[in-house]
Amino acid sequence: MNVPQLVSTEWLARHLGDPLLRVADVRWSLLERGKGRNAYLQGHIPGAVYMDVDGDLASPRGQGPGRHPLPRPELFAASMSRAGIGAETHVIAHDFGDGSTAARLWWLLRYFGHERVSLLDGGFARWAAEDRPVESSIPTYPPSEFAPQPRPGLLVDADAVERLRADPGTLILDSRMAERYEGRSEPIDPVAGHIPGARNRPYPANVRSAQDPCFLEPARLREQFMQLGAGRAERVIAYCGSGVNACQNLFALQLAGFEPGLLYEGSWSDWCSVPARAMSSGSEP
Repeated sequence: MNVPQLVSTEWLARHLGDPLLRVADVRWSLLERGKGRNAYLQGHIPGAVYMDVDGDLASPRGQGPGRHPLPRPELFAASMSRAGIGAETHVIAHDFGDGSTAARLWWLLRYFGHERVSLLDGGFARWAAEDRPVESSIPTYPPSEFAPQPRPGLLVDADAVERLRADPGTLILDSRMAERYEGRSEPIDPVAGHIPGARNRPYPANVRSAQDPCFLEPARLREQFMQLGAGRAERVIAYCGSGVNACQNLFALQLAGFEPGLLYEGSWSDWCSVPARAMSSGSEP
């Protein structure tokens, strides 16, 4: 059975008691370690389980390309099993608001063959702003059986990006902020700039505002992606710093009605680790 890609807080409030529903709290911060888990412990949507980007949604650094390599299938399956997520479970993922980390879980579930996943529009920010119920107790669920079935066709590596970046049928989207894309600032990686030919689509552009982090209407998203060349592209590749926030662009791309895009797993943290690779700064035409 198909599930909506995006659900509202009203929808979730009506379905919280559904035994086949699992809310996954993916609040996380790259620059403030533990911020998401601490926020979860202080208060979360009733019944929600916590998913940590570093521990549950990535393998340790060095076990793959970039800062957040994809989790090994057995690691991901174990995390889903502990959360009681099985084949029939409808997962509702959310983060602080804009989907920038919740989309990592959305993408991974689909990558591992689980299509029953949605994002909560506006995330915890909207839920709390509407004064909906929260709890601080940590729920436990009977372990489930999660059988990962990786779909490698949704993924590209650095060699593929190198081969495709000059292909006129390929659109590469850099999901980072403009100052990092243009090379004016780089607070995390050792080299500033972007992959030559990539267009900049900072992930916050997909939501209304920081104060109202619901996604833009699909028609408006589609228009904006068309302006970047998505309508002419045979394939769209998204990347960010380490393959986390780029998933939000891939989510928005599908929300806008485009075919599924591809994730460059290692993203800029992988690309810039090899000095011989071509790198650009400034904006692209």
